[in-house]
Amino acid sequence: MNQYTTVVNRRTLIALVISFATLYVAYKYNINYNIDLTLISIAIVFPLVFTIRSSFRRREKALEHLSQFRAAIKTVDYFFMSSPTLTDEKKQEISNILIEISEKTISHLNVRDNYNTNDLDDEVNKVYLFIIDNSEVIPKNLKDKVIRFMNDLHESVENLHAIHAHRTPISLKAYCLIFIYIFPLIYTPTIINRIGLDTTIWITYFVVILSEFILISLYNIQDDMEYPFDAKGLDDINLNNFKINR
Repeated sequence: MNQYTTVVNRRTLIALVISFATLYVAYKYNINYNIDLTLISIAIVFPLVFTIRSSFRRREKALEHLSQFRAAIKTVDYFFMSSPTLTDEKKQEISNILIEISEKTISHLNVRDNYNTNDLDDEVNKVYLFIIDNSEVIPKNLKDKVIRFMNDLHESVENLHAIHAHRTPISLKAYCLIFIYIFPLIYTPTIINRIGLDTTIWITYFVVILSEFILISLYNIQDDMEYPFDAKGLDDINLNNFKINR
């Protein structure tokens, strides 16, 4: 049942209250007219479809960067673990550093309003410091390989942070939400006019409320999908699958 209720929230309640109030006022004062609803469709459907597609692309990009992140960090771990010149203590030390990088990256993404990456940057930098501190026992070819894959790791972390910190255009979303809220004010009198005052009013109530519920639910789905890391939406990414030790 949870999969059907995740799209219902405070915005849904506001939209439905506006719909009920508009229907009541329109019938009480006999307000009806016949206008072309094409303009309203353009004002709502176009930006809504655009933001949904944009959010879906963000989610797919996030999956790509998470896969790159785990592949890079696992490869770096393999390089160090297979080095015959490092002691077991040093291997355990670098392994702990990589695990901490993995954990802090996932924790950073899990918190929606956390845009500070100082701790994460410091943790990633420990790999470079480890190489410098152990430069005498780490062969040059191993350093080169590690640095190459650390570049992939840095790139994936930066891309994930960009997706984490930046959303689809806020102004477009706000514009879309406003028009969804005022949609019943324009739509209701037109539906009353087309259905007719002699028709049972519950048909009009059903059509208007269902239309508004569909629009606000699509908006809520887009809003959840836009931030795919917080595990609140049905389509959110399971970040635990991308930890170094899963």
